[in-house]
Amino acid sequence: MAAKSDGAALCVSENESASRCLVAPEQSPAPLQPCADKRFTLLDCCWVLCALLVFFSDGATDLWLAADYYLRRDYWWFGLTLVFVVVPSAVVQVLSFRWFVYDYSELSASPGGDGCSFSTKGSDQRSCGGAAGARTVPANGTQKCCRVCMWIFQSIIHILQIGQVWRYIHTLYLGVQNRWHGELGQCHFYWRLMFESADINMLRLLEAFLKSAPQLVLQLSIMIHSNHILPLQGLSASASLVSLAWMIASYQKVLRDSRDDKLPMSYKAVIVQMLWHLFTIGARTIAFALFASVFQLYFGIFIVAHWCAMTFWIIQGETDFCMSKWEEIIYNMVVGIIYIFCWFNVKEGRARFRLGVYYCVTLIENVGLTAAWYIHRGPHTSDFYALIILCVVVCSYALGTFFMFVYYCLLHPDGPILGTQWSCVEEEMGVIGLGGIGDLGTPLPQPDVVTSPPRTLQRTTGGDREIGSGDRDSCLPVFQVRPTSVAPAPSSRPARTEGPVIRIDLPRKRYPAWDAHFIDRRLRKTILLLENTSPVTPRIQYHSFSNPKEVMEYETTV
Repeated sequence: MAAKSDGAALCVSENESASRCLVAPEQSPAPLQPCADKRFTLLDCCWVLCALLVFFSDGATDLWLAADYYLRRDYWWFGLTLVFVVVPSAVVQVLSFRWFVYDYSELSASPGGDGCSFSTKGSDQRSCGGAAGARTVPANGTQKCCRVCMWIFQSIIHILQIGQVWRYIHTLYLGVQNRWHGELGQCHFYWRLMFESADINMLRLLEAFLKSAPQLVLQLSIMIHSNHILPLQGLSASASLVSLAWMIASYQKVLRDSRDDKLPMSYKAVIVQMLWHLFTIGARTIAFALFASVFQLYFGIFIVAHWCAMTFWIIQGETDFCMSKWEEIIYNMVVGIIYIFCWFNVKEGRARFRLGVYYCVTLIENVGLTAAWYIHRGPHTSDFYALIILCVVVCSYALGTFFMFVYYCLLHPDGPILGTQWSCVEEEMGVIGLGGIGDLGTPLPQPDVVTSPPRTLQRTTGGDREIGSGDRDSCLPVFQVRPTSVAPAPSSRPARTEGPVIRIDLPRKRYPAWDAHFIDRRLRKTILLLENTSPVTPRIQYHSFSNPKEVMEYETTV
């Protein structure tokens, strides 16, 4: 990874290597401009507040139900309910605190003598670390006291298991700052807002499928096994179901908002997608609970077998989400847990085909699990009661399928599912962008959004890909903008002042993966440090295989 500024030297300090001073070339390809015309709106604020409400309602109802089981002397149900609350929450808190330790220790060390002294165009001092002439700002007593207080504060809130609450509040604060500041401050706080939103959605999605999903199956199994429903049981199960559907839709929205090569998702589409997952997950968890109430041992075998099959399917698809092979395998195993309950897109291309295969498999499984319960149900379950449960499963699955078709046919950000040609035009325009009227005579730059190929295969360009029929992401483009080999004619407009460009010698990951500067926290550190030292917002430039000569411009790599 190289952080550069056009015409100026920039210094980057990495933990793994010594600090290096880099000199950028005079020309740079079109970098990403993620903060252009982005504002935190009132709807965004309401969405974060509702997310906080969902988080509190899910956790509070589970703890309240666990206390109720204890008072009723149902110690077995009390223990299981409490385990599915405490253990996933502790895992998420450890991960959240680990992220805080890495981010805050790196950012707090940079102003002192250990880090790198950044400089930008027009600065008289361009040096790194302990080089001659380096200027360091010693930390005074007040700064040290503030750092100690921050460490104590973060430790306390993570011990109290409310690290997510702090991140939601911090997101609201960054959103308000993004709204009130000018253009320069808007871009600065937009970077931090997107980073914080990505972190909280990753953490909450992990927590939802480690806590809310097992809790939902457990409470439904208890209700079916005991043949009666307590109000707290219904409340806890409903809160867990809403939390699952909410986090899937929220994760997809933030992921699309973070990428400039994808059109953003409207809140109408988010709500419809939430209803889609709400009803499909509801039908699936009821089928799980019915089967588990009769065949406890076989239910465990079924879950393990389904998880292994889904994980193998995901690994075979060769996803490209993490920065290393082993992290990718762990990620695939976590996604395998998600696939136990619902669909989750992890690979570009042929998404509709995989979606259809997944829902056909889950439909067969739901029918088989429910039929096995109906045949082997206990004598205390009447036929009328059994038929009502069967109707609930069928209607819930049908409603979820209906909202899925509504989302893809009417509200998908890339256009209707039947408008294949128009969706291709929209996607190409969404990648390259369209300038104003005055920019029509200037050739548009080649986009840096390229496919990151499997690690075990030779890299291929977009033209070598096999085009699948009906594939929205792999359809033939209506037009292409090719870089010209002739230098463009000089323009009469004044030259635009170039700011620092962070160049990454990696291909940009394709949707639905996060960009590397969201996953790799070293890149985050570089972006935020440049934001604090440069009067111009830094831009991101990923490596493009369409220009072989560009490889010579990279002095360092990640």
